[in-house]
Amino acid sequence: MEEITIVEVPDQQVLGITKTGSYTLIPHLLMQLVGYIMEKKYPFAGMPTFLCHETSPECVKEANEKGTATIEVVWPVAGKVSGSGDIKVYTLPGGKMVRAVHRGPYETCEPTYLALFTWIEKQRLQITGPIREIYPNDPREVKPEEILTEILVPVR
Repeated sequence: MEEITIVEVPDQQVLGITKTGSYTLIPHLLMQLVGYIMEKKYPFAGMPTFLCHETSPECVKEANEKGTATIEVVWPVAGKVSGSGDIKVYTLPGGKMVRAVHRGPYETCEPTYLALFTWIEKQRLQITGPIREIYPNDPREVKPEEILTEILVPVR
């Protein structure tokens, strides 16, 4: 894991889908989004992102097991775009966020999250919204140990 830092993130226009279920929905929803964006020939303006509305390890585990997790995936896009059906266009708010990058398979992110939560607590910061996982590379194109997950936690 790289160093934990505080960053300012700008607002972003995104296309997104929100469903309720388990986290196994994430890749399916991202594929649905990328298919829509490519079909409409909208310009990509960033990397795919998952917004985790459960903000503690306990809540994540429980929501995933019960299938009650709020699964929100977004993809930043540029220009004039419109949604359709489940796919909505909106502004993802920016702001002050704690950032860490995990290198390795997605299922090995837990130690990075625990380090982040400990760091946030030590800094006496409060989590103010959904945690973002940004996926800068494609797991189909890189080795599992080279997968990157950028984690952003909005704080005050």
